[in-house]
Amino acid sequence: MFVGTGSDVGKSIIATAFCRIFKQDGYHPAPFKAQNMALNSYATPEGLEIGRAQAVQAEAAGIDCHTDMNPILLKPSSDKVCQVVLNGKPYGNQDAYQYFKTDGREKFRGAVNDAFDRLAMRYNPIVMEGAGSISEINLRDTDLVNMPMAIHAGANVIIVADIDRGGVFASVYGSMMLLTEEERKYVKGILINKFRGDIRLFHSGIQMLENLCGVPVIGVVPYYKDIYIEEEDSVMLQAKNLQATEGKINIAVILLRHLSNFTDFNVLERDPRVHLFYTNNTEEIKKADILIIPGSKNTIADLYELRKNGVAQSIIQAKKDGASVIGICGGYQMMGQDVCDPQHIEGDIDRLPGLGLLPISTEIGGEKVTRQVKFTFQGENSDCQGYEIHMGVSKPLKDATCSAVNRLDDGTEDGCQVDPKCFGTYIHGILDNKPVIDYILSPYSDKLNNTTFDYQQFKENQYDKLADHIRKYVDMSLVYKIIAND
Repeated sequence: MFVGTGSDVGKSIIATAFCRIFKQDGYHPAPFKAQNMALNSYATPEGLEIGRAQAVQAEAAGIDCHTDMNPILLKPSSDKVCQVVLNGKPYGNQDAYQYFKTDGREKFRGAVNDAFDRLAMRYNPIVMEGAGSISEINLRDTDLVNMPMAIHAGANVIIVADIDRGGVFASVYGSMMLLTEEERKYVKGILINKFRGDIRLFHSGIQMLENLCGVPVIGVVPYYKDIYIEEEDSVMLQAKNLQATEGKINIAVILLRHLSNFTDFNVLERDPRVHLFYTNNTEEIKKADILIIPGSKNTIADLYELRKNGVAQSIIQAKKDGASVIGICGGYQMMGQDVCDPQHIEGDIDRLPGLGLLPISTEIGGEKVTRQVKFTFQGENSDCQGYEIHMGVSKPLKDATCSAVNRLDDGTEDGCQVDPKCFGTYIHGILDNKPVIDYILSPYSDKLNNTTFDYQQFKENQYDKLADHIRKYVDMSLVYKIIAND
């Protein structure tokens, strides 16, 4: 189990690496994180919902993802409220105080323990991941994901620390000392992550940490820049490719406050024909050839913000000026005539006018749709796949002139299109499919060359590169010795 001295120390990436390493070494690994908080989720083959990080780790392990790998997913809908997804299905909305109170906590604890037990019967080893810091002692009684989970699993625990942020000695030693005596028995190693500079200068530091903490340092992993693994958090999106550039097709993803499933754009980010950037700057929107309105965990709140800050009008004007506009999931809903929320699922607003680019009306409500789908795009004989995670139904207006975008393999239709450069769809991952990419880029063929991009092979190569990187700087013989002495 990889636990952290804090958030964003690299636990997810390290766990992903070990999923691939164990697969390469002939084992049958699976990832596990009892509780995850993320807007970036994924649909399992059974049509249930888990955190995207565990789906990525499962892919690195070469297996299908399953809800047992992430039995509790928290999806923030505001600064204080999350939707709780339990075993892949919505359990309800709770604020932080409700969720972390001790009353009723054993139901969640039983659920995560049962999920781990089921998973451990099917795979070996289980690569577990903690959340945040292991030393949040004020939450010890209600913790589901860190040391109580390690104790239930009988896990060998590796503490991951980010040396790049500074204070690595204090963070590692402090984390160890704030554990109970029983918890410290499970800690078998320390991994220093995100090192910059000459590792030889830290050799004395390794010895000091081992002397202080009484456990070995299994490795010091340097910071890398040339390995690309899908990210879980959207916090850095605004820093990516801040403006349009000459000589490529410029694609602007509208930067929403509650943006979800931003991995929809990973293929486009890597496509050599494309320059993709995230923005809510009206001047940058004018420079884009293609605008994509992404998914949102709170469609009405984000639509309200777009109307208030002038982005909605700039999108409408860009369409008039010849840009393509594409909406995915919540973005698709925003492109319609209105979004209605009579049950106040997302807030207090009953109805909000949309962008008016598609002749549809959306009502938020009903059961949450979570499923993987196979489909054909634009009526072509093309085998495509993606997934749906949404609440609400979008229906064409009376006498609407539009056509469906996709035909699913069950015979149903998805999406709405008014012209070749303006459409919306509920399908996440639609932009992972080559026929779709080629279609949306084709109006700008004067900027294109014949370069193609195999994203699936790219991802496999990245997992292998990540595994090679970790093997180079981690003592794998020590890791296997720790496992064998369990």
